[in-house]
Amino acid sequence: MQQELEMKFYSNRSKHKGYSWETPPEPIPDSDIAETVTSEVVVLGGGISGLAASARCAYRGLKVITLDKNEKLQALAGQIAAVNSRVMAEKGISIDKKQLAADWLKMSGSRIQEELLWLFLDRSAEGFHWLLDLAGDCLEVGVYEAYKGPMFSEYPGTHHIFQKRDSKKYKNWGGGTLACEILETAFIEFGGTLLRGTAGLYLEKNAEGRVTGCVAKCADGLYRRYCGTKAVVLATGDCSDDPEMLEAFCPIGTRPPTQFKRKGNTGDGQKMAYWAGAALDNPEWAATLHALGYCGYQGFFLHVNRLGKRFMNEDTWMQAKSVRCRMQPGGDFAYTVMDSKYLDEMADRFSELGGQGMMPLSVVGDSFNRQQMEDTVNRYIEQGTAFRADTLEELAEKMEVPYDNLKATVDRYNAIVASGDDTDFGKRSRLLTSVEKAPYYALKWGPVLLDVFGGAQVDKTLNVIGADSKNIPGLYAVGNAAGGMYAVDYPLLLNGNSYGRALAYAMQLGDVLSAL
Repeated sequence: MQQELEMKFYSNRSKHKGYSWETPPEPIPDSDIAETVTSEVVVLGGGISGLAASARCAYRGLKVITLDKNEKLQALAGQIAAVNSRVMAEKGISIDKKQLAADWLKMSGSRIQEELLWLFLDRSAEGFHWLLDLAGDCLEVGVYEAYKGPMFSEYPGTHHIFQKRDSKKYKNWGGGTLACEILETAFIEFGGTLLRGTAGLYLEKNAEGRVTGCVAKCADGLYRRYCGTKAVVLATGDCSDDPEMLEAFCPIGTRPPTQFKRKGNTGDGQKMAYWAGAALDNPEWAATLHALGYCGYQGFFLHVNRLGKRFMNEDTWMQAKSVRCRMQPGGDFAYTVMDSKYLDEMADRFSELGGQGMMPLSVVGDSFNRQQMEDTVNRYIEQGTAFRADTLEELAEKMEVPYDNLKATVDRYNAIVASGDDTDFGKRSRLLTSVEKAPYYALKWGPVLLDVFGGAQVDKTLNVIGADSKNIPGLYAVGNAAGGMYAVDYPLLLNGNSYGRALAYAMQLGDVLSAL
């Protein structure tokens, strides 16, 4: 009975038969495989999770070969989350892990594996410290100013890394690309082998069901077999660039009109795991829907839809704004409406807010950069993604919204501001600002799909779990190829937690595989 119950939990094979990704590719004939290359660990994927896992395993003395289908390094995020890092301690910042865990579970509909969440909570700082130690003294590190609001608050554990101006150690100046370069450099120094332009096609098993390696198509056009005597590790990223996988596991990911300009995240690891008998996370997989289309800033000012009508409490986080926007008529985009006072109003509230899209990205200790914000808005206007007008009627014309609707919305909003009580949507009074002094501004913004979080079920050792509830020997998964830690919505409770998870999982994987 217990085994039957476990199988029901983990056996989430797609009920829709007919997706192309459900059918594994035909094996490459042995006669077409140019050679067999053996290592202790074979890592598939050379992004943040693959490089972190590879570097840590090599650091622990393991022989590692890492394959990546991309010709060059690709990195997206600019932020790295770590819970209670030494940088935070220096600034007097700490996070209550138990409260963060509780909030994470609520946001995920309790559909996650708590041991994986706690793996991140307990080891993300350790992984981040290791990254900093690898880089030496060439970095400047700041803690992102988190969003503070009664409806949604972020935790202040998001880190920005930048290379010091006088440092020439790395080519990249900061963010995710710098983090990846640090890890890649360390991996090579530790004796690892990195093969770019090499795409893993499918996994291979022996007669006992152990995953022994993979067959890959290499940069020279030849097929090779890569065997891992200890482990094969899936670190291939997410499935946001595969429409069929989005339809199957993350339907909301098909709805944003645009996708972040990053190709190649086609769920390769999830597919290979599935073909090898792995259990995948149950739908709906969490998506990152950031309001980065057109203008990257929405702020706390009046938001109106394409009909010129207010539709939400603007005092919330970027992901919520994306979803609310998408639910509106013609919901590819919406507008932020503000007037000539906007810089003064932002300056007055700068220390109270923070948060991506609510205020300009800043780190703890920054002050409001008035000129930078004004320059940003002017640049949007030059690009045609924002508008300036001397009258509301002119603004409505530029926005292509009905003037009568916009006028009625602004009049109603100004009345709410005057009363100090938002009885329509419950916005806190400190963020109520009138729209009454020309020139008037409208910033156009809309949802963009960045990532989709779901993958192969793993246990706390990061060993992949099969649809029969049993571990698949020799197969491990990290980063976005691994499931279990996200569901329903990407938790911007802590920005950059995906990169933070990559570092935490690398620490765990290094311990696990070096002990085999």
